[in-house]
Amino acid sequence: MPAYRPQELEKKWQDHWQQHNTFRADNQSSKPKYYVLDMFPYPSGAGLHVGHPLGYIASDIVARYQRLQGRNVLHPMGFDSFGLPAEQYAIQTGQHPAVTTEKNIETYIRQLQQLGFSYDWEREVRTSDPDYYKWTQWIFLKLFNSWYNLDTDRAEHIRTLQEKFAEGGSAGIRAAGGDEERHDFTAGQWQMMSEKQKLAAILPYRLAYQQDTYVNWCAALGTVLSNDEVKDGLSERGGYPVERRLMPQWNLRITAYADRLLQGLNTLDWPDAVKEMQRNWIGKSIGAEVTFPVQGQEGADIKVYTTRVDTIYGATFLVLAPEHELVDTLTTPAQRGAVDEYIAATKRRSERDRMSDVKTVSGVFTGAYAQNPVDGTPVPIWLADYVLAGYGTGAVMAVPSGDQRDYLFAKHFDLPIPAISDAQKDLDQQADPTKEGRYINSGIVNGLGYKEATTTLIAFLEEKGLGKGKVNFRLRDAIFGRQRYWGEPIPIYYKDGTAYGVAEADLPLVLPEIDEYKPTETGEPPLGRAQAWKYKGQYEFELSTMPGWAGSSWYYLRYMDPHNADRFVSEEAEQYWGQVDLYMGGAEHATGHLLYSRFWYLFLKDLGLVTHSEPFQKLINQGMILGRSNFVYKYGDSDLFVTQSWATEIGHGKELDQAIINQFGQQYFNENIANMPVRTLFFKRHVDVSMVDNDILDTKEFVSRGEYLKIFPELKDCKFLPEKDGNFYCAWEIEKMSKSKYNVVNPDVLTDKYGADALRLYEMFLGPLEQFKPWNTNGISGVATFLKKFWRLFHPEDGALAVTDEPATPAELKALHRVIQKVAQDIEKFSFNTSVSTFMIAVNELTALGTHKRAILEPLVLLLSPFAPHLAEELWEALGHASGSISHAAYPEFREEYLVEANVTYPVAINGKVREQRQFAATATAAEIEAAILESDFLTRFGDGKAAKKVVVVPGRMVNVVV
Repeated sequence: MPAYRPQELEKKWQDHWQQHNTFRADNQSSKPKYYVLDMFPYPSGAGLHVGHPLGYIASDIVARYQRLQGRNVLHPMGFDSFGLPAEQYAIQTGQHPAVTTEKNIETYIRQLQQLGFSYDWEREVRTSDPDYYKWTQWIFLKLFNSWYNLDTDRAEHIRTLQEKFAEGGSAGIRAAGGDEERHDFTAGQWQMMSEKQKLAAILPYRLAYQQDTYVNWCAALGTVLSNDEVKDGLSERGGYPVERRLMPQWNLRITAYADRLLQGLNTLDWPDAVKEMQRNWIGKSIGAEVTFPVQGQEGADIKVYTTRVDTIYGATFLVLAPEHELVDTLTTPAQRGAVDEYIAATKRRSERDRMSDVKTVSGVFTGAYAQNPVDGTPVPIWLADYVLAGYGTGAVMAVPSGDQRDYLFAKHFDLPIPAISDAQKDLDQQADPTKEGRYINSGIVNGLGYKEATTTLIAFLEEKGLGKGKVNFRLRDAIFGRQRYWGEPIPIYYKDGTAYGVAEADLPLVLPEIDEYKPTETGEPPLGRAQAWKYKGQYEFELSTMPGWAGSSWYYLRYMDPHNADRFVSEEAEQYWGQVDLYMGGAEHATGHLLYSRFWYLFLKDLGLVTHSEPFQKLINQGMILGRSNFVYKYGDSDLFVTQSWATEIGHGKELDQAIINQFGQQYFNENIANMPVRTLFFKRHVDVSMVDNDILDTKEFVSRGEYLKIFPELKDCKFLPEKDGNFYCAWEIEKMSKSKYNVVNPDVLTDKYGADALRLYEMFLGPLEQFKPWNTNGISGVATFLKKFWRLFHPEDGALAVTDEPATPAELKALHRVIQKVAQDIEKFSFNTSVSTFMIAVNELTALGTHKRAILEPLVLLLSPFAPHLAEELWEALGHASGSISHAAYPEFREEYLVEANVTYPVAINGKVREQRQFAATATAAEIEAAILESDFLTRFGDGKAAKKVVVVPGRMVNVVV
């Protein structure tokens, strides 16, 4: 039998699994189901680096373990294949995004299959496949044709709203959403409306609706960007300027589900940090909506939402978002220039930047005043970019004595800061938001405490028609349109300027072919370039496409029934698989994908299309694998590179000069080094880690690798000053793994050298799954050595199979059952790193015992199979089992009796001082141990002739003789 050659046997088993659909999951089974899911990957052109598979390996271990536990496991994979990167490449090259995406997916599939993941590839889905996005469009139409009835607390078809309008008009209808766009009308007026008027009246109630919305507009990319895609006023992709712009946008009314999304978190087995992020993002608060009338402008009212209505007498100014709809009306001629300038500056900042920047104080006075509704005092109206148009009402009642941001604003612009409570302290230094004490300078609530004052003021405002108690949420409706090509077409067409949904029978609405993938010359989205693209040949389609998160919000349902042409998922499949039992992915999706997926699922639940209340019962966030970067040091403006020790320890001293002369000669030193203007500067520069082995740089590869020299052409003829042993040692740091840092490690390189099983085990061995872990390629060789030792339990000295049917010894059974118990516990706790350690210890023990017995090695192969499946399959077959059958075997049974020690060693002490160790049977009683001690010569040897007063026996621990 040849030696263990992982590359050969791994290819063999990967082909076998693919040909025999080994991991095919059935939608009906007598076995209990288990659904384990990886977060949908976007197939980038760079392919995988070693940080990407971490979560995939962990979920695959769980999937394989659950199969051994007798469960019907659904473990699918697919691709979130719409997206901006492919479109940007298309704009640059003219190549259709579908071509780029297909190529990237092929690379991903090859790499995933090479790592031996037990995916049911028959269930693969891609969001850019019309057969898939037909159902994404179908769900959108369901949202478009639904409204949220607050009386029933669920979404309903729009026809139930129309029935209410026909019966009693708009009066008394409680629907999710704001009232600003809605109009009052009677049943009679409804009956008299035209079709267009009726649709206009319904639009503000729909769960998918169109409205002018402030968005992050990037002119260079020609599209709207999410807050996540903007940093410091620039697009993350390309670094282009982004401005806030009011544009007609499709929105989804996720706010209707805010409270249910909040309450549902209590039922989930998710990391506390993720649940807390969602709670903060949803941001439920209980307060009051208050109206501040504008002085001198009849009917112009500013509504503010506050959680501290008790502080209203301390409101010395109002702050509006620069985008507030009343800004133009309020601004006086004298302030017009300053206001316009401030608004222009604000447009260049994203909402995220504005929210996170707590240090910068900026603002501008409009010149207008409002009236405080409780006492009529004039309140100046300011603009400031820390107020957002989309949160609350876009206006803030500023109470500088009780809010630090208002305090800093008031200090900066010299506005009054009156105390409102006798418990407030140090107002000359900072705000004090205390709710303690009694109110002062506060009119009708003077002398009252917090609760009494709040109740009194809300009652007063409601009586005067100037306010009301209200629950508010930070969560805002989700912008659903993107002005780009490579996304799902929104299935809407326009007839006489009114939006209609495409008939479900006409889905999918397929992306049309266009000549270029950038916006039109008149500023329309790229779909504006489509020729003769009209609904039924006459109606204009919506030109925006759906955002990237649309298709990923329900893909877990399509995996249950991916080839169903008649339904997004069959009732039977959905009821069988139910929830995702384990969802593995990054914490960065906490407030995006995870929130939107829950929203869509709750909506489908309202329609009776799904069974549970939440899509993902258990969530685990794998930590990030950090890269180990390597560096060299360029010496001043010369062409010489030196190691870290030359750069930091010796510096520019005589020893370095002499080393340069010794290595390169006096002439080189005189021409290139001696006359450098500055002889103290060393410039640290990344080098590609693939050129480094154990921190030793391959200098020949450094100067010959083409793609590197394209970036740094000056390095072509550079020189390297090695250490005294002749090696050029690089410095290193732990950083995020990134192409820009040249610390990306391609898993292909490692599987070619060590095998996929070694990579799988090593990634798990790095540390606890949820923690960030530094990558060091040097460590993988130790895991590869372990696998060879495992192989040699079966093939001593890489010879023929030497497994015997001899009975196992107690020591061998003990070693085995320790592994059975520990690995099962570890997998259930997702503590995979300690499982790898357990395997290593066991193999060392069994090697020392000379174990080659089937009774031990056969169950050991099963235990290792979730971690190193290729090696396990090969050995399982060698043991006489059917090819590829290990996935459907049974997990070994743990038997505790094999861990019970026959004898126990007791320390025996006199008056607490241990004198010797003695062995007793594990079943010996305290009385038997006491009798044995007294009958022995123990007291003769250690008791100094004294008699024993008593003997204390702690079972299994120790014996103490008291004399």
